[in-house]
Amino acid sequence: MKHLSKLLVVALLFVGFNSIQAQDENNPWQVGFGVNAIDVYPTSDFVGSSFGNEYFNATDHWNILPSISYVSVSRFVGDGFSVGARGSLNRIDKLGDVSVDDLSHYALDGTIKYNILKNTVVDPFVEIGGGYTWIDEIGAGTANGGIGVNIWFTENIGLTLQTQYKHSFEDYLAPHMQHLAGLSIKFGGTDTDGDGIYDKDDACPEVAGLEAFNGCPDADGDGIEDSKDACPNEAGSKEMNGCPDADGDGVADKDDACPNEAGTAALKGCPDADGDGVADKDDECPAEAGPASNKGCPFLDKDGDGVLDKDDMCPDVAGTVANKGCPEVTAEVQKQLNDYARTILFDTGKSSIKAASTSVMVDIITILKEYPNAKFTVEGHTDSVGSAKLNQSLSESRALSVKEFLVEKGIEEFRLSAIGYGEEKPIASNSTRAGRTQNRRVEINLVK
Repeated sequence: MKHLSKLLVVALLFVGFNSIQAQDENNPWQVGFGVNAIDVYPTSDFVGSSFGNEYFNATDHWNILPSISYVSVSRFVGDGFSVGARGSLNRIDKLGDVSVDDLSHYALDGTIKYNILKNTVVDPFVEIGGGYTWIDEIGAGTANGGIGVNIWFTENIGLTLQTQYKHSFEDYLAPHMQHLAGLSIKFGGTDTDGDGIYDKDDACPEVAGLEAFNGCPDADGDGIEDSKDACPNEAGSKEMNGCPDADGDGVADKDDACPNEAGTAALKGCPDADGDGVADKDDECPAEAGPASNKGCPFLDKDGDGVLDKDDMCPDVAGTVANKGCPEVTAEVQKQLNDYARTILFDTGKSSIKAASTSVMVDIITILKEYPNAKFTVEGHTDSVGSAKLNQSLSESRALSVKEFLVEKGIEEFRLSAIGYGEEKPIASNSTRAGRTQNRRVEINLVK
């Protein structure tokens, strides 16, 4: 009795230091403890009527020690089979109908158990085995066979009821029945993350998860395990691969540049009210369709000449398509320009422009500004008085003087060039005073 109690304490401590879960495949160890009863009477007429009549006659025939009188341990080995050992003790004062002095009874048995059903609350089994039994100091080997049932209250704790026939190999030890009733505990499964799923079945054994995902977690609870969830910390839908879509536009919030406004995938979830392909947030004219190159606004034609401002070199002055939106210099304008230019007066023998020519210079500037993309050549001419070399130099300096004046007053320099022809291109006879006066001139001609 003393030794059996120690064995029970060791078994309970072993159970306490293990993760106790159910199912033999995951928790291969099972320990049991309880009471046993020894009955010799039915075996005297095992196949006769007395077996059926006297089997449950516990009062007259059963020897029961009113304390924990057996401890068992077994290990699952697969396919419903378990192997184990059981130690029991008792006090015999009845051998059938015969009273005897208290005889000590000790038994140590090896067992092979087969569980008929799997994963059920009511768990029937059959058992065979062999062992050695002592009555006082006399011992004999036995062959054992029996049936029993485990009734599991929880996944790991249950009630075990069992009866077995023990056949002795020696005549001095009578064959007998042994009945057992006690508690059983299963344990031994490993569940590192404590999620109730054993490591061998847990696809994520070190992270607590859900049975539905083979032990893997679903942190945001959206029904998509984290390893397959593009947004594991935000609840989303399967269609969005686990990500939320607040505005319901089919673009996940993480990829949506406008997560609170329904838009199109092409514009990263942003709306485009005017349908011009420019997202409203970037569209300076969200209610008017326009190209992206103009920030979503339509191109204007402020001067109404049929050339859009973006292509119009003269957007504020009506022109022609052929001249990129700028007005074309007509023959009439060219004549007017030269009529003014020929009246420009210079100091005698010099290139300095007389103050009296200021008003005509203003008229010339006004005309040039009306044709902002036109280029002109300022040409200087002289009469034939004096040397040709001197006349050439004078014509060049006077042409350059006019160009510099115009540039100084706002005409872009790239539009103007200056050239002197000296006395080479007269427009009247140098034989008369009137003719020489006409030949001393400046012309401003369009570059074609």
